[in-house]
Amino acid sequence: MDEKVKKCPICHKELTDLQYRPFCSKRCADIDLGNWFNGSYRYEAQTLDEKDLSELDKLSDSDMQ
Repeated sequence: MDEKVKKCPICHKELTDLQYRPFCSKRCADIDLGNWFNGSYRYEAQTLDEKDLSELDKLSDSDMQ
């Protein structure tokens, strides 16, 4: 059975240093971290209406008791 070769998600080289998995090097790991910090990766937020917010408040208040 052929085992799929793992590749770095940044530069697409084969992984050589397991210390930085899933990246091939510290450089690629740092590039990925920078992408998170500068907003290159993001998730769309859902808009909550007033009913949802009041339900969250109630849950939050009951958790604190």
